Amino acid sequence: MSIKEGCVVRSISGRDAGGFFVVLQTEGDFAWIADGKVRKLAKPKKKRLKHLRKTNAVIELSRPMGDRLLRQELARFGQEESRLSPM
Repeated sequence: MSIKEGCVVRSISGRDAGGFFVVLQTEGDFAWIADGKVRKLAKPKKKRLKHLRKTNAVIELSRPMGDRLLRQELARFGQEESRLSPM
């Protein structure tokens, strides 16, 4: 499991279970994640890597990123994910 900076992940435990986040930084067994809504880029959440599931999507963090743009990117990804998942 190689979760790196910019990866879109899904939380599998805690209050935010099922939500999509982007990884801002990793530190050992932890990742700093944000979604731009509840967890802003200025105050990301520290979460254990074992509580996250990696997706195939990556968001480019090198360009100027704000909370609004991050929300739009994750919303687009969430719509694609729900469209592709079998019902």
